[in-house]
Amino acid sequence: MTDPNPAPVPAPDDATLRRIFDEARVFACVGASANPARPSHYVSQFLVDKGYRVIPVNPGLAGQTLFGETVRADLAAIDEAVDVIDVFRQSEALPGLVEEALAMVPRPAVLWAQLGVIHPGAARRAHDAGMTVVENRCPKIEYPRLYANR
Repeated sequence: MTDPNPAPVPAPDDATLRRIFDEARVFACVGASANPARPSHYVSQFLVDKGYRVIPVNPGLAGQTLFGETVRADLAAIDEAVDVIDVFRQSEALPGLVEEALAMVPRPAVLWAQLGVIHPGAARRAHDAGMTVVENRCPKIEYPRLYANR
């Protein structure tokens, strides 16, 4: 259960964002879409193009292939290490997704919630459990900002 009025989680600085991009190899994209016009699709494709592996997560597409990977129904269906959980769901979904992420073995290092996705209680829960939390940001915006020459 998440606290409805938790202390805010500090926003990551640029050094932390660079560390995420430099150390991460595998992103799980929760809310992945097969529609190229959807942000979850083109952001995931951007990450693939930058050399990351993206495991798509979407119960409606489970078993299909996106980005060269089999779509998983949920985080529990991923049986390998993931570095970053990248969330393209509504803010209300974050508490449940944080609990799923915390149950993963090994535990992902980063919870990244996309633009407009903010849940202070879920962010605090993930942070207190040792995850780096990024909210209301997009890797497709942050990566080029931080690595203009890549």
